[in-house]
Amino acid sequence: MQTAVIVFPGSNCDRDLAVAFEQATGKKPHMVWHKDTSLPAGVDLIGVPGGFSYGDYLRSGAMAAQSPVMRAVADAAAQGRYVYGVCNGFQVLTETGLLPGALMRNAGISFVCRDVRLKVANTHSAFTNLYAADEEILIPVAHHDGNYFADADTLDRLEGEGRVAFRYAEPVNGSARDIAGVLNDAGNVLGMMPHPERRSEAAHGGLDGKRLFDALASAIR
Repeated sequence: MQTAVIVFPGSNCDRDLAVAFEQATGKKPHMVWHKDTSLPAGVDLIGVPGGFSYGDYLRSGAMAAQSPVMRAVADAAAQGRYVYGVCNGFQVLTETGLLPGALMRNAGISFVCRDVRLKVANTHSAFTNLYAADEEILIPVAHHDGNYFADADTLDRLEGEGRVAFRYAEPVNGSARDIAGVLNDAGNVLGMMPHPERRSEAAHGGLDGKRLFDALASAIR
């Protein structure tokens, strides 16, 4: 089982995601520079990390989406390999078209950095099958552009197809219908704003995030 984490200029959460991948799989992930044009052979899971790529200015998700490696990531997703984008990585996935919608400035134009309660909305994906339906979990957020937006038809389709993976169980950033994470139509791509990798070992104060990575490792094996 092989994993990879994409490294963009200015990202500061790529190592956090790499640690979570290694804990779940027992193997160090490949760290792939954004200017690379291909992924290592045999990669099963690709992480697009959070952490303010390009300084989080000028629609950084749009800038990162133009990186050469993202074409390889899109091809891997089309082949059925798993792609996980968190925070700024969620922005990148929407800007590349791997997920619908867009991430906008938070309501109140404020940076939000705290633990938040999420409700698990879908337990049937490879990312979420170790959670219970409607379970509430505690996961940190750290974002300024975490307000998920999509038109009403898209939101209805996401909900009707069971592609809303997580919702905020409390007001956080003005996200449409309190959506915190969405899946693609094939179920092998997940984008979410909160950071499960920051609650994936006891030293973090809890293990609610660890189950996401354990579920992925189990599905791939």
